[in-house]
Amino acid sequence: MTDPDLSPKPATPITAAANRAVLDALPFGDRTDFELAERGRLASSPRRQITNAGGGVTWDLDSWSFLDGDAPDTVNPSLWRQSQLCAIEGLFEVVDGIYQVRGFDLSNITFVRGERGWIVVDPLTSAETARAALDLVTDELGERPVTAVIYTHSHVDHFAGVRGIVSDADVAEGRVRVIAPAGFLEAAIAENVTAGNVMTRRATYMYGILLPRGPQGLVGSGLGQTTPLGTFGLIAPTELIAETGTELVVDGVRIEFQITPGTEAPAEMNFLFPDHGALCMAENCTAVFHNVYTPRGALIRDALAWSTYLHESLELYADRAEVTFASHHWPRWGAEEMRRHLSRQRDLYRYLHDQTMRLANHGLTSLEIAEELRLPASLADEFFNRDYYGTLNHNVKAVYQRYLGFFDGNPAHLHPLPPVEAGRRYVEFMGGAEVLLERARASFEAGEYRWVAQVVDHLVFADPDNMEARALQADALEQLGYQAESGPWRSFYLTAAQELRQGPPPLVVRSAEKPDVMAAMTVEMLLQFVGVHLNGPAAAGTRLAFTLEVTDAGTDAGTGAASGGGAGEVHAVGLENAALHHSAGGPHPDAEATVRTTHAGLVAAITAGRLDHLADPATEAGAVSSVEGRVEVLAELSDLLDAFELFFPIVTP
Repeated sequence: MTDPDLSPKPATPITAAANRAVLDALPFGDRTDFELAERGRLASSPRRQITNAGGGVTWDLDSWSFLDGDAPDTVNPSLWRQSQLCAIEGLFEVVDGIYQVRGFDLSNITFVRGERGWIVVDPLTSAETARAALDLVTDELGERPVTAVIYTHSHVDHFAGVRGIVSDADVAEGRVRVIAPAGFLEAAIAENVTAGNVMTRRATYMYGILLPRGPQGLVGSGLGQTTPLGTFGLIAPTELIAETGTELVVDGVRIEFQITPGTEAPAEMNFLFPDHGALCMAENCTAVFHNVYTPRGALIRDALAWSTYLHESLELYADRAEVTFASHHWPRWGAEEMRRHLSRQRDLYRYLHDQTMRLANHGLTSLEIAEELRLPASLADEFFNRDYYGTLNHNVKAVYQRYLGFFDGNPAHLHPLPPVEAGRRYVEFMGGAEVLLERARASFEAGEYRWVAQVVDHLVFADPDNMEARALQADALEQLGYQAESGPWRSFYLTAAQELRQGPPPLVVRSAEKPDVMAAMTVEMLLQFVGVHLNGPAAAGTRLAFTLEVTDAGTDAGTGAASGGGAGEVHAVGLENAALHHSAGGPHPDAEATVRTTHAGLVAAITAGRLDHLADPATEAGAVSSVEGRVEVLAELSDLLDAFELFFPIVTP
């Protein structure tokens, strides 16, 4: 038996034909988006590589140069076109006084000229890319301080680069205002810490971070190119916007806010600059059909609310704005174009919602609806409504799940076997591994790649060491990736193919916990996070209790953010029935110990995964802490906490 071929493959004739057919289905001769994406360019970046303090490359602008020319057979031409647009980089003028740096990150960063300095909207994903954007603005428009930061919403690519443009001291001493929608911190913590490890691992698939860049690998995510490999941080907001109609004057600039919770993020807001006639749509109206369910994993979004808020945006601002811009992609100038974009995206999400639930009420399941539902031509033929990021198929399932959950009502699906056991039984029923592979190879030759991926998956989970199965599964997923119009779907397929052939990255990386984000968490949030790490079965039968005094903690009533220099907080912490419980306001009545520490000390101990560091003066946490009573209680709790590894397997057991 010869070893299976584990190398990447070219597009099959069937895939090449499928991609050529796309050219006839869409108006590729329309160059309007390219004109919009180039409009107002003031400068391209002279700095082609953005590096970190150690010299490592955070972002390489030239790595996308392969996108010149026509789409190859290995890329859906529609996605290729979108990636060409997203790769257009530089400093752009939206209107006089409002500028964007695009192409430096997954998202855009916006600079609004105030009386004294810059109001920065959405400081990107990493400190390095945000700093490079500010440097480009300074080089072209002159040096000015940053006087305010606005986070449009709670996703990482809109706040995590903040320390590249301002410091904690700037904010703490009142030199910089940080403005965000109500619920921002809680939502940011939930996505980036509580579920941070599994989301980060799945994000390596969704954004193609581990793929080579090129026609057989990563070409872009549709929303932007990909995420940078830089320094991640969070400075908690100093002001929250809780109501639509709120008006602020920020560094002399008037801003009117519209709160849009539950749309693209749990906490999100649009806002109008009335004196500029410019409307920022955050990530609620961009140049893609967005995710109602994101494949990296997150709370299901509300398509009905999304549509309703876009309708409200039209009613509030359509007569007062001449340009819309967003946290991704390029602006739309002119009242007519602005209204067309907003209204057709409004109707996109409403059609998705209403027609999914219409068919659900006829008794169709989410899988059946996803195969049947098609957009009307008036929506589907708009490039800005295409499946570049979210997909109609996934979004249908998200709407269904929001109302009806994962169960489709068929009791055969109520308690299915898990993948490994089911896989073994499927393989046996199909006549064994060789018979399954023989039939699957015939299906591959017929171009039935979805079916091959579905059926061979059973063999891979039944016998992950069967390299013939892994090779065939990889080949099928690869062709699906080449055909995908969605950037995330392509990256999921191709990353899976790569890991079936090569295995996950040979790195032992402890969980993707982010100390800079944890520093902004309240004590309550930090203790909830400890509970996520508690190994319940191991903790069964254990009881312990202690009092935690965090001497410099205090919760800012306006933002919900942790703050130092306060009078302190006292929390009762206990473990019983394999669950961690805690409450603020006083000592635990059965405390075995009293632990005193600072907020930073608590973060350091939790990040290390060892609360007993609070009792060890040789550690960062212990240097600012003291323990009275039975010190062992912290070690006993620490021994019950799981450590997570980032690169757990996904396409194998």
